[in-house]
Amino acid sequence: MSGSVFNGKWALVTGASAGIGVALARELARHGAKLILTARRAHRLEKLAAEFSALGTEARIVVADLNDPAAPQQIYDATEGANLTIDILINNAGLGQYGAFCEGSVDQELSQVRVNCEAVVRLSRLFVPRMVERRRGWMLVVASTASYQPLPYYTTYAATKVFDRFFAQGLAAEVARHGVTVTTLCPGPTESEFFEVARTRAFDRRRQPADEVARLAIRGLERGRLTVIPNLTGHAGALLTRFIPVGFIVRAVERVVRPKNSQ
Repeated sequence: MSGSVFNGKWALVTGASAGIGVALARELARHGAKLILTARRAHRLEKLAAEFSALGTEARIVVADLNDPAAPQQIYDATEGANLTIDILINNAGLGQYGAFCEGSVDQELSQVRVNCEAVVRLSRLFVPRMVERRRGWMLVVASTASYQPLPYYTTYAATKVFDRFFAQGLAAEVARHGVTVTTLCPGPTESEFFEVARTRAFDRRRQPADEVARLAIRGLERGRLTVIPNLTGHAGALLTRFIPVGFIVRAVERVVRPKNSQ
């Protein structure tokens, strides 16, 4: 899309090796953006970069694991720190865990906090000030419809996504007068590896295609939307929390998503 505001600009996409991250990268490429792809798995990034190069889109990769607190600085040093202007920051990387909190891996619980929250803050703190200085920039933070109410058996995940949504919305208000747009994406269940990593087959029949989520997300970012909820079910769920006591919703959800082997 030669008329897009993203045409010719560099976009950095975290978690770019699968799912929504790949779809967001492809959608940005359709808008004419050049791409920095970052994730843990080098072979996937290399394959994706080759795909973009074959289509005429300039793409580079930075292999980094955002579970490591040093990774955001590594990504910054390889891009903005090397005089590569990043106008679009896509904070997409994330992970979850399904199951009773008392029985799950504590390492996975803490990894969710590091990747879903700490890495978002670190990356934003590195890249957004440069956007403010230039008085131009866009950031997308991928939260979730899970951020609108507590979600039993995804307890830590939902809590991290509340953090993401509130962080993005607060920052959006701070930087808007400097010409920087911050948009929060709140997808529902989406076709991705998230559920495999989280070790659950929940929502198998209700997953939205990742390319559809990405199309609506990038359109919302381009238009300066504060929040994008890419499906009607998500909109309805967010609306219900305004009128129905959260305690009632949480008790109902607990019965629905409770693991089958749980007492």
